Amino acid sequence: MLKTLIVTLATTIALGGCAFEPDHKAAVDTTGMSKLEVVGMELFFDESLSTPPGQACASCHLPTAGFADPDDHHPTSEGVHPGRFGSRNAPVVSYAKFSPPFHFDKTEGLYVGGQFWDGRASTLEEQAKQPFLNPVEMANPGPHAVAGKVREAWYAAEIRELFGDEVFNDDLKLYDAIASAIAAFERSEAVSPFTSKYDYFLAGKVDLTPEEKLGLELFEREDKGNCAACHPSQPGDDGSKPLFTDFTYDNLGVPSNTENPHLRNDTQFNPHGDAFVDLGLGGKAGVDRKSEHGKFKVPTLRNIADSAPYMHNGVMLTLREVVDFYNTRDTDPARWGPPEVASNVNSDELGNLGLNDKEVDAIVTFMQALTDGYTIK
Repeated sequence: MLKTLIVTLATTIALGGCAFEPDHKAAVDTTGMSKLEVVGMELFFDESLSTPPGQACASCHLPTAGFADPDDHHPTSEGVHPGRFGSRNAPVVSYAKFSPPFHFDKTEGLYVGGQFWDGRASTLEEQAKQPFLNPVEMANPGPHAVAGKVREAWYAAEIRELFGDEVFNDDLKLYDAIASAIAAFERSEAVSPFTSKYDYFLAGKVDLTPEEKLGLELFEREDKGNCAACHPSQPGDDGSKPLFTDFTYDNLGVPSNTENPHLRNDTQFNPHGDAFVDLGLGGKAGVDRKSEHGKFKVPTLRNIADSAPYMHNGVMLTLREVVDFYNTRDTDPARWGPPEVASNVNSDELGNLGLNDKEVDAIVTFMQALTDGYTIK
């Protein structure tokens, strides 16, 4: 039955009028996946679950794009309604399972964890529910609409088998089951496989090139890139693999993106027009602190080379531009423009790194070695 599910899903994606090419589906390694994870994958790729049909979770989180938005022509993601854009660059789903629930660390005095750029969902289950109902994403009028579509889906019998007959008699229970299945897929090894060149280097199976080694050195040096201050690059004391994020929140001084199509949304979806300012964590319900304005969650750098554009508003198009920004934000402010939120900007760890062009290139080259799917030669 599990093999049948996988084969049927591949056929549906390849032939069912979806936007996904067969090689996108092939990027998901289903080896060893449980039935729950496979059903979650079905839901993740199902374009019929939007209103109108046409957008799936995978539309903005495609495996071949590091589980981020494959559309690098726009800084933020377009929803199922043409011309209706979200305000933020779609974050990567890969390795999201390692983010702890959103909380305030009293010892460090910092907010940590959660999902999305602002941590507004504490868990993957909470995260999975929100895009379905977001009017600028999948635009369903309520959980009942999603539940109704799933009752008619070809994989409905598998959901019934996994969660019981009773969930089909209650829209909210079925909606919870949908979220649980998607979260199970997002927690699967297929989404977080640790198969980058750097992983194999840490395992002693391959060597890095001289430029990659220089990039790693600069990445970790406190007097140079200092990237590892927020993107830890070494295994944990318990042997856990590096996640290249500490799951905290920071205001990097990122400039506004005047090319963000969200600014041109109807007033129903952006009442502020060009004056829109994204407060990030400081705009999250329950975080009523001006000291958090402009802070966004530190993303993982795994698969970063595949997930352009960059920053919460997609204002930077290349990795080199990002490193340049970190390097010269404070020494060449005219190049970058003022920050979107001028308060709380981190001036201690970036802004004037003193890197030369060769060093910038080396750091970029190292980050390219964090892409999953590396083949040992």
